[in-house]
Amino acid sequence: MEALVEAVLFLTVAILGTALARRFGLLSPILLVFAGLGLSLVPGFPDIRLHPEVVLAGILPPLLYVAAVETSVPAFRRNLRPILLLAVGLVLFTAVLVGVVVHLLLPELPLAICLAFGAVVAPPDAIAATAVARRVGLPRRVVTILEGESLVNDATALVLLRVATAAALGAAVQVGEVVVEVVVAAGGGILVGAAGALVIGLAHRRTSDPVLDNALSLLTPFLVALVAELIGASSVVAVVVAGLALGHRLPVLMSAASRLQMTAFWNLVKFLLEGVVFLLVGLQLRDVVQALEPPWTRVALVTGVVLLTVLVGRFVWVFPAAYLVRLAPRFAGGEPRPPVGLPVVVSWAGMRGVVTLAAALSLPLTLAGGATYPRELFIWTALAVIMVTLVVQGTTLPAVARRSNLPPDDPAADVLAGAAVQQEATRAAEQRLAAAGDELPPAVRERLRQSVRNRALGAWELLGGDEETPSQAYARLRREMIEAEREVFRRARDDGRIAEEVLVRAYRDLDLEESLLRHGSAE
Repeated sequence: MEALVEAVLFLTVAILGTALARRFGLLSPILLVFAGLGLSLVPGFPDIRLHPEVVLAGILPPLLYVAAVETSVPAFRRNLRPILLLAVGLVLFTAVLVGVVVHLLLPELPLAICLAFGAVVAPPDAIAATAVARRVGLPRRVVTILEGESLVNDATALVLLRVATAAALGAAVQVGEVVVEVVVAAGGGILVGAAGALVIGLAHRRTSDPVLDNALSLLTPFLVALVAELIGASSVVAVVVAGLALGHRLPVLMSAASRLQMTAFWNLVKFLLEGVVFLLVGLQLRDVVQALEPPWTRVALVTGVVLLTVLVGRFVWVFPAAYLVRLAPRFAGGEPRPPVGLPVVVSWAGMRGVVTLAAALSLPLTLAGGATYPRELFIWTALAVIMVTLVVQGTTLPAVARRSNLPPDDPAADVLAGAAVQQEATRAAEQRLAAAGDELPPAVRERLRQSVRNRALGAWELLGGDEETPSQAYARLRREMIEAEREVFRRARDDGRIAEEVLVRAYRDLDLEESLLRHGSAE
């Protein structure tokens, strides 16, 4: 019973924190971290500890999967070079830089454990990047790069952490072994993810039941991650590959009803898990601080220097990667020279999150031969990096983005492109209607023709100004009419004139119609 009370209390705080953040236009990750910090200091509040396995095996796979499903594969492919430069190159650079700096500060420690700690603080967090980047309203290309980085960088960091930890525990790690480890982790993850996408895709094709489709979708990231771990491959890479492949083919794998329900289902999963994750980060403060040991000057020095290294190191890597690579046209890919604001924003968007803390908690208790090391100091420093990057960078990123003067996405261009394709779709629909011959009554034929033409007109109406368009007026009044219809069915059910099942069917049809009213047009 006590565990149930704690779980309900925990979820309630996470939901209320996220709701308050949305109500007042705040960044929910930051508010929830502060909420967790406050609760960790309340006497008598349950001691909820973060276990690495829970995060890496229970929370990370579904969040990575849904982020990958929602990522545009063509956009990901177009930005593959900057994504890999950040997700692989920057992670390795940061890990080595932090490892060397910590080894210089604490020369009595083996370099291997210092590199392991570097791998812990190197990767920006997938959840934080997605939550903050979209909330800030960054240009689409910047969001794609940051999300792509956050999808892949965990795999780089976790593989490096595994190798460095093995060396710190006394294993003889040769260069060839490291290469084999990387190839197995990355290559195996790609193969498992691709195979998983193929098998799950076939299963989706064979069912049109939205409930089964959603259950299968929820199972996918855990199943793929489990198979990858069993063969020693990267579960992160496997989940991301499966999510990208399935998300790209979603329109041909699922029915319309399944896609609608899946969107709502995963929105709920993300809402709950993201709230829980950031609240968990804040709640670890009490235990981490209590485990710290003096001298406090060493604690302050290591924490400050690592923070500075993480923040500055990202700038040191991003700017040369953005500009020097263009000295070689072969690697530039014909891309134009980016404005200065782009590397500035990308450099400042390096928020760390729960994966960093989970990785820190997974550090070994002792080193080779039972030697001790300041593990608690490493965990504290990792938590400090999370807090500072989330709070400082997360809160100032909107101002940095505004001052960077990045060219915003052109909504008119999106509308024009969408309207042009809508015209093609309209012609295809009219050709299909014409192919029906005389099998349709004239009234039905005219109704269908008018429906597709209204959709085409609605696409062009989006180019208009602030005045209400005919389609927007239609959508507004139709929603009011739908609510009036609902009220009639509600009263009939309450008066006993219809059964509950009749009300449910009527509400389902009305809800689906209302869900099709987008941007003031009936789709």
